[in-house]
Amino acid sequence: MHDLAARLRRLPPSLGPVRLIGVDGHAGSGKSTFAGRLARALGGAPVLHLDDIASHGQLFAWTGRLMTQVIEPLARGESGHFIPYDWRTRAFGAALPLPAAPVVLIEGVGAGRRALRPHLAGLLWMELPREEAWARGRRRDGAEQREFWDGWVAAERAHFAADPSRPHADLLVLQRQEGYEVLPGPGATPGASEDVTLSEGSSPMW
Repeated sequence: MHDLAARLRRLPPSLGPVRLIGVDGHAGSGKSTFAGRLARALGGAPVLHLDDIASHGQLFAWTGRLMTQVIEPLARGESGHFIPYDWRTRAFGAALPLPAAPVVLIEGVGAGRRALRPHLAGLLWMELPREEAWARGRRRDGAEQREFWDGWVAAERAHFAADPSRPHADLLVLQRQEGYEVLPGPGATPGASEDVTLSEGSSPMW
């Protein structure tokens, strides 16, 4: 994981002084867990969870708020401030800062959407089939979220049909029993990176 972190630090800034890294994938694919581990390997890099930007009324129609609250300030070298959404109370809370750190992670379904890609230094895709990912998410959230998941699945299908992220991913992340395997993605520049197997405790070759 530290090898991947080192590689991300070497990328040129993509948003003012920031290297904005997207972590996308189907709901339930392990994006939050992976992003958390990567952030720690980066020495505590800020992580923006798109679950805090989306809401029941705007599952995917949040681009404008993200641009205003986060992307535009970071591009100026200023801290962003986003207003997190509480999925249980169905209300937005108090604004939280997102500092213009050298590397900032943005994770969630749609992190690699068309409107964000010009601002990303790199895009990582959690490589897990959607049906398997959704089943994991349903088990995680339990019966009380069954109705929500039914609506979510339809919305996610429509989103990725219109605006797919995976074809533009620089790296594919596969969760393994011993850690993570990271491979060049469909959007990687030919010859820019070699196949790599990355697991916790191992030293990958780029």
